[in-house]
Amino acid sequence: MPEHHMLQAAALTGWRKSSYSDSEGASCLEVLDGHPFGVPVRDSKNPHGPAVVFPAAAWRAFVAAVKDSATV
Repeated sequence: MPEHHMLQAAALTGWRKSSYSDSEGASCLEVLDGHPFGVPVRDSKNPHGPAVVFPAAAWRAFVAAVKDSATV
């Protein structure tokens, strides 16, 4: 699964926190929907840091696996 690093992630707008993030700000991820090259993911505690861009299909599979494991 190829992934790419995006060093200038802060320049993009529309980031949203994961619905699985807690309200206290610990262990939060932010994702950016609608990016043409995949799904950028970054640490919400470091919004000016880099992001990792995952292929859309790989991200969908990851989200599905997380949802499935939450119901077990």
